[in-house]
Amino acid sequence: MWKVFSYLKAYRFAITVALFLTLFELAVELLQPLIMAKIIDDGILKGDLDVIKYWGAIMFGLALAAFAAGVANSFFSAHVSQNYGFDIRRRVFKKVQSFSFVNFNQFPASSLITRMTHDVTQLQNTVFMSLRIMLRAPLLLAGGVIMSLIVDWKLAIVLVIILPFLIFFLRWVLQKASTMFREVQEKLDGVNRVMRENLMGMRLIKAFLRRDHETARFSKASDELKVQTVSSLRLIEVSIPVLMFVMNIGILIILWYGSRQVNVGTIEVGEVVAIVNYSFRISSVLTIISFIIMAFSRAKASAQRIGEVLDTEVDLVESAEADQTLSVQKGEVAFKNVSFHYPDSESPVLQDVSFSVAAGETLALLGSTGSGKTSLFQLIPRLYEATEGEVLIDGKDVKSYPLEKLRKAIGVVPQEAVLFTGSVAENIGWGKEGATQSEIVQAATDAQIHETVEKLPNKYETRVGQRGVNLSGGQKQRLSIARALVRKPKLLMLDDSTSALDLKTEAKLLKALRSYSCTTFIITQKISTAMEADRILLLDDGRVQAWGTHEELLETSPLYVKIVQSQFGEEGYQHVKGFKQTSST
Repeated sequence: MWKVFSYLKAYRFAITVALFLTLFELAVELLQPLIMAKIIDDGILKGDLDVIKYWGAIMFGLALAAFAAGVANSFFSAHVSQNYGFDIRRRVFKKVQSFSFVNFNQFPASSLITRMTHDVTQLQNTVFMSLRIMLRAPLLLAGGVIMSLIVDWKLAIVLVIILPFLIFFLRWVLQKASTMFREVQEKLDGVNRVMRENLMGMRLIKAFLRRDHETARFSKASDELKVQTVSSLRLIEVSIPVLMFVMNIGILIILWYGSRQVNVGTIEVGEVVAIVNYSFRISSVLTIISFIIMAFSRAKASAQRIGEVLDTEVDLVESAEADQTLSVQKGEVAFKNVSFHYPDSESPVLQDVSFSVAAGETLALLGSTGSGKTSLFQLIPRLYEATEGEVLIDGKDVKSYPLEKLRKAIGVVPQEAVLFTGSVAENIGWGKEGATQSEIVQAATDAQIHETVEKLPNKYETRVGQRGVNLSGGQKQRLSIARALVRKPKLLMLDDSTSALDLKTEAKLLKALRSYSCTTFIITQKISTAMEADRILLLDDGRVQAWGTHEELLETSPLYVKIVQSQFGEEGYQHVKGFKQTSST
């Protein structure tokens, strides 16, 4: 938690000024009861108007100065809190950008959003409150007791007896509330998760008429947040009457004992008024402290949650053996006895996988759902590390390449087309920083989306809705492919990225890809697509079942023959059996 607040060091000057102004306000507030005692004892009771005017003018001047100090303090406090919030949000976002896929498994997207918004806002408010009133409150508490002891220690001893009990009680409330408000933040994560899933899947919800079900799910998550929040706030609200009850008893004792001392002449009326005044100020401070406890409890929970993100160790970083001068030149890929399992599972996804692909070749990956195709893809750009074996590019282990250079040489098109809010040109150009308009148009042409873009209202400047909501599945896939092509990659990886394309468009796309002379990996379920590849890799339950050309697999792999027959039937099987020979003639 303290690491999160350590970022305040950059604003030491502004914090120092704000604290000085707070101390000035505090000094004025502590002096006022003494001045009032002077006015009562030396002015009102003795009928001396000059004394009243003199000390009254001093009190007015100090109040005016305290007002100016308060305004200036608010300015500096706001400056520190807002800049601090900006810094924390930027650091958390930068940290998240460095996360590996393993790290993202630790923090759901909804939780990260809450941490970068609501949790950071809690910290901002707490910093502002700290500089404005949070430090002033305990100092006023301590100062009020000290000044009361200076005025008359016999009366003030009542406060000295009461305050330790109150401080112990407040400490217990703080510890309890901190735990409860952390649970509130976790419930808020749950609400955000349901909201995010609903907004993303609104079309599906409407299509399946699941509005009532999703409304009930949201109500349940929202109700859990409400119940936890109410429980937490009740603890704070209950603490206020307890504090006020104890303090009021103390004030009554002071008034009773003070009146007796005034009657016997051992204390002045003004001194009793001063101590009672300090007691009331302490009472008001205790009320403020209860709200401060609530704010600090929330801030503590938020700081811990943000600290968890900042302290997370990124498991996939630049390898110590990486050669900073090394870059991908050809695009040859080889897997040597590669096995892999996800960090949170002992069950292997890939087992002893070995194959090689020459530069410029196209490899099609076939296999049933869960056979390890996408997992294999993720090992090439080091999104995950192989558990055993080696992944080689141009004969060198992928760990030998600097991460930035390795990934710049690879164009990835994920299974789910992801587009960003912006223009068509911006979405394609996103794949290469500084891409020219001609490069964007060429990539769109090769991805078979140029003609479609030209028919849009503003062509390449047409705005793409969030996640491409105003485009069809095939259009989104082709834009994603264009985004990968614009960077002219040495390795192109298509994860079932042509599933929404018709055969004619797909054939044109595959033909256009040949002109890029890049090594291409295509995950597909369609034999018609696999037949266009130079080699085919057939995975089953994480193991290589077959590897070779279309003709070789027809001769050597019963599983491949079974897949072909299931898609084409017996007549089609006889036709595709001689596909290469027919196409070549």
